[in-house]
Amino acid sequence: MNARHCGWLLLVPLMTQAADVRPDYRQRWPLQLAASDDGLYQLTLNEAVYRTAHDAAARDITVIDARGEEMPTAALPVDAAPVAAPRRHRLPVFAVPEGTATGKGDLQLIAERDASGAVRRLEGRLATGTSAASAAGSSWLIDASALGDRPRALWLDWAGDTPVQAQLRVEGSDDLRDWRVLASDATVMALDNQAQRLQQRRIAVDGGARYLRIVPVSGSLPALRAVEAELDGLTTPAQLTWLDLPGTAQDTAVTYVLPGRFPITQLDVGGGQAEAVQWNVDSRQTDDAVWLRRAGPWLAYRLGRRSSPPQRLSAPVRDRQWRLVAAQGRSTAVPALRVAYQPERLMFLAQGKPPYALVAGSARVQRGDAPLADMLQALRQQRGTQWQPAQAAVAARAQPLAGEAALQPAAVPHDWKRWLLWALLVGGALLVGGFAVSLLRSNGANRKA
Repeated sequence: MNARHCGWLLLVPLMTQAADVRPDYRQRWPLQLAASDDGLYQLTLNEAVYRTAHDAAARDITVIDARGEEMPTAALPVDAAPVAAPRRHRLPVFAVPEGTATGKGDLQLIAERDASGAVRRLEGRLATGTSAASAAGSSWLIDASALGDRPRALWLDWAGDTPVQAQLRVEGSDDLRDWRVLASDATVMALDNQAQRLQQRRIAVDGGARYLRIVPVSGSLPALRAVEAELDGLTTPAQLTWLDLPGTAQDTAVTYVLPGRFPITQLDVGGGQAEAVQWNVDSRQTDDAVWLRRAGPWLAYRLGRRSSPPQRLSAPVRDRQWRLVAAQGRSTAVPALRVAYQPERLMFLAQGKPPYALVAGSARVQRGDAPLADMLQALRQQRGTQWQPAQAAVAARAQPLAGEAALQPAAVPHDWKRWLLWALLVGGALLVGGFAVSLLRSNGANRKA
């Protein structure tokens, strides 16, 4: 653990509240923690937690220990999700005869395919008719036509355990005639030093092509046994959770109530089997707040099994009140508003006394975000970008704490010192005034005498 990481650990306890906060929250959920040496955990929020939250920004959701003290907790950013691991795809590789690596003359390609169209055998020939398979190969032709994505690197595998150190050039072509350089002076090696072995078999390429050619620039490279293309990892799309909200018709609009502080990111409208209505979508926090336009005009249609795609919002919205206003067209029935959200994640540092619990719902306190994002970044610099905090999960149903009383703002304490100061000031002024009146009366009596 480096000094920077330790520095963040020293700062984290300053962010916590060393007080029992259980009387300030509606409910709690016991947590089950996986084994971890770091003490840093991540937790995915469920629907029940969002239904309990009260704060407009859902900052009344945090983690406590057995004493009720708040643990260092922060939202886990969406971009902190692990980067998808790169993929590898094996490519057909064929030896190219001497003299063709310089690009002089054309190279003809003879391919044999199976019934599905996959290449079973690929043979390269010079324009003179010489077979590439029969000549002594110093370069290699790679068929990358089956790749759907552009490769970002090539991995080479050669036969034998002899020491290897060579400079290579990678070229690309889409027609086997015109070639362009994708990597120049790339170094590959496999060197032994007693029990240690140094290997470099990866070549980064700038761009892609249907066909690739590996040309030795210096050194000696054994016959290639296999070549794999390194592709970007496939990112799993975010899993959305949908809620159906029943509507209430009011004049020219239909209103809806969101039963919690869900971070809504997409909208859809359910209606009859055949209709098309252009909607405006608004939302607001409370009854006396101003309606804010969130989407629209938006054409929502449904024709049998076909329907319009959901409407994406520019940013998550947690407003409790929503409404649909028809700009054009008319719905045959009161439409249901379907809203979607992606469950958020919290990360927390288990530095208190177990067991730990998740608490939510308060109008009195808010979570103080700890600098855990910087700690996560420091750990990933040490352990790789794929590293993630250990998992924590809700282990039981919600248990009541303060209940609905937690939704009442805390009473403002009376500032008795302020009132006492004012009383002293007023009393002092009256006392001075009394002395002045007494002095004036005394002077008047002396003059009469």
